[in-house]
Amino acid sequence: MDYSTITYAVADGVATLTLNRPQALNSLNKTLMEEMRVAMGEAAADEAVRVLLITGAGRGFCAGADLADSGFPNDGSRSTGQQVAHSMEIGYNPFARDLGQFPKPVIVAVNGVCAGGGVGLALAGDIVLAAKSAYFVQVFGPKLGLVPDVGVTWYTPRLVGRARARALALLGDRLPAEKAAEWGLIWEAVDDDKLMETAHALAARLAKGPREGFAKIKEVLDASPSNSLEAQLELERVTQGGLADHPNFREGVIAFLKKRDPAFQ
Repeated sequence: MDYSTITYAVADGVATLTLNRPQALNSLNKTLMEEMRVAMGEAAADEAVRVLLITGAGRGFCAGADLADSGFPNDGSRSTGQQVAHSMEIGYNPFARDLGQFPKPVIVAVNGVCAGGGVGLALAGDIVLAAKSAYFVQVFGPKLGLVPDVGVTWYTPRLVGRARARALALLGDRLPAEKAAEWGLIWEAVDDDKLMETAHALAARLAKGPREGFAKIKEVLDASPSNSLEAQLELERVTQGGLADHPNFREGVIAFLKKRDPAFQ
């Protein structure tokens, strides 16, 4: 498929998806989200893809929703609020859901400003890196009188706690990448010129890993916030039993005993 707002390439088990609207700081509109969903579907179905790497073109990662060119038509029958809710129902929420439920490891490399809905996009990643010059900012409340969306209200309290999540949303202050890493919002802040090198190195490591095991790790961790300890222990038991019957477990044991790297399917 030919894309107009993203680029998509697969090499060595890694699908690299780059937001490619640099003139608009890669802000989210209907076309970009639709194209990302198509590319994510392709990556999920492609047996050659074991890892998804997401980054942005130009000097910013994602400036959030494109308020000047959303791409969602209004025939005049909806109020402004109804139109916003409609665009979320058919565009932003399915996009955030697909990304959050992507079955393979997702690395996000934040290369500049990450604002508004772009924060939700970034935090949906399993491993989030950011250039040290990058920052995260939520402008929904203090600038627009809205609430954070694209999953931001789901991710931030779980990652940094109630106090910090509320202050970030209410104040709209910039959170520098290094402090974001200190707080646990992201995995690591790296030197700007090392961002993609680090991201590619992590992707290469994950691409050699056990496909089924990684998918189940994501599922089990995602289930934990709503589970009791007993329910989570039972989920671990059932999941472990299934994975232990997979050839990858036998390969892992043999590789460990022979002191070599495993060659997972």
